[in-house]
Formats: sequence, structure tokens, C-alpha cells
Amino acid sequence: MPLYVPKSINLSLNEEQLKAVFRKHDANGDGCLSKDELMKAFRELGSRNPSWRVRRSLHHADGNGDGTISLDEMDELVKYVAKQGYGIN
Repeated sequence: MPLYVPKSINLSLNEEQLKAVFRKHDANGDGCLSKDELMKAFRELGSRNPSWRVRRSLHHADGNGDGTISLDEMDELVKYVAKQGYGIN
């Protein structure tokens, strides 16, 4: 009987670990995540379509509509991302 061996194992991240991934991608250190910074973070998290995920994330978490995710909006972003099941492959 053949054994099923997955090619990769997806490890779910907790909210603090997800926040750390996003903070790491704040390249200019302004405390806000731009679309480009979000794109890089979603690529690291293994998104198959990071540009779409960035748009959806901004829709869910960008409360003031400025096109970035501030530290105040980070919790909403992390809740959305965690609900999508992101982790590290």
C-alpha cells in the first residue's frame, strides 16, 4: 500500500507571528504597510495571487481608506490573514 507523503507542510502561524512577518516588511520604518510592502509579505506567506490578496486585505483592514495599513489597523489585517489560513510553507 503506497504511503501519502505531502510535498510540503503548511504550518499555521499565530497572530503574533503574523504581525512579525508584516512588521518585517515595513521597509521604510514608517509604521505603515504600503501595497508593495504588503505584496512582499504575502509572497513570503505563500500567496498564489499576492496582488489580489493585497486588495482584499486593504478592503478588510484599511479603516481610514488611505491605501496603507497602519499599526492601528494591523490587528484587523492579522485577523483577516489568520482567517484565510496563512502560514509558512
